[in-house]
Amino acid sequence: MENLEKDPRDKDFKRNWVNSSVFLFYLQVFCILAFVLGGCYSLYTQRYKGKPKVEVPASTQYTPQYK
Repeated sequence: MENLEKDPRDKDFKRNWVNSSVFLFYLQVFCILAFVLGGCYSLYTQRYKGKPKVEVPASTQYTPQYK
């Protein structure tokens, strides 16, 4: 009779490089995607904060007004 049990070491992260490399690849993709989306969201929510009011002199406008 054949032994139907497999070696539990085959499922070990350190020993099975195929499963570990796939896991690390998807982990890397998820981290980069989360970082990019977080940065985009941060830029989107703060796009108009801190914009100073600048007074433009009347003599430097497109149609200047002189006194």
